[in-house]
Amino acid sequence: MKQEVLDKYELVVGLEVHAQLLTKSKAFSSDRNEYGRLPNTNTNPVSLGHPGTLPVLNEKSVEYAVRLGLAVNADIREHNEFARKNYFYADLPKGYQVTQDTTPICNGGHITIKLSDGSTKDIALTRIHMEEDSGKSSHELSPFDTMIDLNRAGVPLLEIVSEPDMRSSEDAYEYLTEVRKLVRYLDICDGNMEEGSLRCDANVSIRLKGSDVYGTRVEVKNLNSIRNVKRAIEFEFKRHVAMVEANEEIKKSTLNFNAATGETSIMRTKEEADDYRYFPEPDLQPFSISQAYIESIRKTMPPLPSQLFDKYIELGLSEYDAGVLTDNKGIALYFESLIKNVKSPKSAANWMMGEVKGYINEMAIDIASFPVTPKNLAALINMVDNNEMGRTMASQQLFPILMKEPTKSAPELAAAHGLVQVDDLGELDGWIQSALAAFPDKVEEYKGGKKGILGLFMGEVMRLSGGKADPKKINQMLREALEN
Repeated sequence: MKQEVLDKYELVVGLEVHAQLLTKSKAFSSDRNEYGRLPNTNTNPVSLGHPGTLPVLNEKSVEYAVRLGLAVNADIREHNEFARKNYFYADLPKGYQVTQDTTPICNGGHITIKLSDGSTKDIALTRIHMEEDSGKSSHELSPFDTMIDLNRAGVPLLEIVSEPDMRSSEDAYEYLTEVRKLVRYLDICDGNMEEGSLRCDANVSIRLKGSDVYGTRVEVKNLNSIRNVKRAIEFEFKRHVAMVEANEEIKKSTLNFNAATGETSIMRTKEEADDYRYFPEPDLQPFSISQAYIESIRKTMPPLPSQLFDKYIELGLSEYDAGVLTDNKGIALYFESLIKNVKSPKSAANWMMGEVKGYINEMAIDIASFPVTPKNLAALINMVDNNEMGRTMASQQLFPILMKEPTKSAPELAAAHGLVQVDDLGELDGWIQSALAAFPDKVEEYKGGKKGILGLFMGEVMRLSGGKADPKKINQMLREALEN
């Protein structure tokens, strides 16, 4: 399809994100909430919907909902109720889902995304509500049967519903990236889309540019990666444009996305709220949230990625550095401890993004398994910044030793392994004279105006000194020796 045809239309996207909460038990029963158990072992009569059983609200899921609401600046509802959403499917043992219909725990709020041109955009939220997950159907294990695992049935969810504020697949990609980062910072969801802990439905429509009338939307269900969300939206945009251009009717429907082909297919026509026959959940009492309770949670909130990003910019780091350091919560918290003990935040950032991340990637571990404490790493960084050791020696020699003996301090290891930087003028001058004597022809070239070969002499001095010479003093003394 020609680009000028696509350019006539504007993409309109809203996302519904389901985040499984990191509670120990399920939303309304004492079943274990644990991924990876043998099928149908995390079940009990309540989650299986046996007659006569009664649900009990998991208070931790309320706390997590409030925590997320505070993070996105939403209005948190004082009076809350649950409802039954009725539909029938093999992996829904009760025949209904307990959710919130007219009283979502959070209304409004926004999530800020960063665009490719460096600007930011606020994506407004419609609501965040609490509900329970269904079980899981597997169709791949048998060509004739559907396998049902009810371990997931009753796991607490937060559904995060955005306004249709996204105008490109890139917007959606950045939004979902920020949502995943946020729930991980808040410790309410592990954000592992490949395990189904975070799932996304995309509502997609188009309209002519300049129009304020929304087109017919479709919903692409259960997208299991951020990349697939982007791909599905891009496919649907082109499909919608082609249908409108051909005067074909776009029907409101629910779609599957095939990751292998990059195409969508219709599952069913779209249900409306009336089809679910919502009514108040009779077995769960309404619950109230006080301002005192909200404030008690606010006091326990961790630093958020946007707050840390702004802080690092104020410390003099580049936007790129701040973005890399805040992308992962563990990295950010390690860096927070590190900068409390160093002279230069920029030096600390360079070590984090260089040697530390290099070691983590090489060893295939996360920052929680990094052997050196922030305080010990800070001591090494400060040795370089205090001119007690060259950057190269610190990186190539002392850092690997510190990884093997992480309980010892950097100065202690430097002294034990003879890595202390030499700044004695007599010893430095001896290495300089040896370097100049080794390359008499190059000395003449330097005096003839070829100043760029100073690096040759620097390298020779560092070789003779075993990397122990103070580079700044050597540079100054070499220039003086060559000029004279």
